[in-house]
Amino acid sequence: MSLLDAVSIPRRTMALFFLVDTSGSMSGDKIGAVNEAIREVIPEIKDISAENADALIKIAVLQFSSGAQWLYEKPVDSDQFVWNNLEAGGLTDMGVAFKMLNEKLSRNQFMADAIGSYAPAIFMMSDGEPTDEYKKGLEELRKNKWFKVAIKVAVAIGADANTEILKEFTGNEECVLTVRSPQALRKMIRFASVTASQIGSKSSGVGADSADDSNQKAADFAGQMKTFQQDNTDLGGIQEGW
Repeated sequence: MSLLDAVSIPRRTMALFFLVDTSGSMSGDKIGAVNEAIREVIPEIKDISAENADALIKIAVLQFSSGAQWLYEKPVDSDQFVWNNLEAGGLTDMGVAFKMLNEKLSRNQFMADAIGSYAPAIFMMSDGEPTDEYKKGLEELRKNKWFKVAIKVAVAIGADANTEILKEFTGNEECVLTVRSPQALRKMIRFASVTASQIGSKSSGVGADSADDSNQKAADFAGQMKTFQQDNTDLGGIQEGW
C-alpha cells in the first residue's frame, strides 16, 4: 500500500436545505406525504454522498408555521441524519423563515466548513399564502450571495398555494411545480431532492465553486426540472384532489 492510499482526502460539503410549511392547512395527507417522502429519500441522498469522493452532503431542515424552527442546530451529515416527523398547525410565517434562512447562509453559520462549501440546494414546500409580511425577508434573502448561486426549487402543494411568491423565491418558473395529490408530492420530493444532490455535489475543480460554476449547476437543474414536468404532466392533476 502506498502512502497515498493511506491518506484520506478531505471533502468539501454541499448543504441540502428543506424549508417546510407546517401551518394548519398542511395537516392530514399533506404533511403525511412530506414526512413519508423525505424519510424515504434520505437513504438515496446518503448513497449519493457516500459515492462522491469530492463532496459530503449535509442536510438542514427549517419548518415554519407560527414562527419558524430549525430541526437541528447545524446541518447534519446525510449518513447521520434522522428524519423526525413534522406536525402541522398554526399560521404561515414565511417571512420569518426567509429571515432565518438568510441568517444561516453565511460562512459564520451553516456555510462555515473549513474545507470549503459548494453552493447549497434549497427545497421549499408550501400550500398557501404567507400570513406575515414576507416581502422584506425575501428581498434581503435574494441579496445573499449563497442564495444567489444556490439551486432552488419550490413545490406548491394544492391549488391554494401562492405560486407567484414561490417563483420570486426560485427566480425561475421552471423550478416551481404544483402538485395536487399525495402520490404526486412524494414523486416530486424524490426527484427534486435527488437531482439537486447529484448536480449540486459535482466537483468543478479545485477550490469552492465559482459563480459561473454554480450558475451552470442551477441552469442544469432547471433544465432537468423542465424535462421532468414535460414527462409528468399528471402531477398537477386533481384526481386525488387537494
